[in-house]
Amino acid sequence: MKKIILASNSPRRKELLALAGLDFEVIPSNTNEDISVDSPEELVSELSVLKSGDVAQRSGPGCLVIGADTIVVFDGEILGKPKDGTDAVRMLSDLSGNTHSVYTGVTIIDTDAQKKITFYEKTDVTMFDLPKEVIRTYVETGEPMDKAGAYAIQGKGALLIEKINGDYYTVMGLPIARLMKVIKENFRL
Repeated sequence: MKKIILASNSPRRKELLALAGLDFEVIPSNTNEDISVDSPEELVSELSVLKSGDVAQRSGPGCLVIGADTIVVFDGEILGKPKDGTDAVRMLSDLSGNTHSVYTGVTIIDTDAQKKITFYEKTDVTMFDLPKEVIRTYVETGEPMDKAGAYAIQGKGALLIEKINGDYYTVMGLPIARLMKVIKENFRL
């Protein structure tokens, strides 16, 4: 039986792997995430490769390492985690009444077979037109501060969302159904 390793400290990713019934260990990646690529698809894919590769090198044989990265893109700008409350308000004000895209890249590495599969998912998210007071009140909860795009769809941020087109779990940070399908079709556990 292979040891499954999540190359992320994300509570949401941990929750989703547990939901899928996987027994896994967490070993966060130490990868430098400052890279330059041409598209959001390439960025999340490359970052997931770097994260899973870093952990796979440190893990040894008998492991299946899962790395992931999620970004929010609006009007050609990648919105990472806000620097502070003012930055969170700015991001949410930009997203208010508009549709943005969330990309999550995933890489799975089998350390025995030296097999690696990378994929990404994209989900479009439309926010309600939010009054400034709603944005400020949400930012004051602290929830947006460690989230790409300054909101958590699985938390209080759900109240800001009018609709989504795509996989909900991609927005949470791990497209779990596709991940499990790829693992079942390509890897032995």
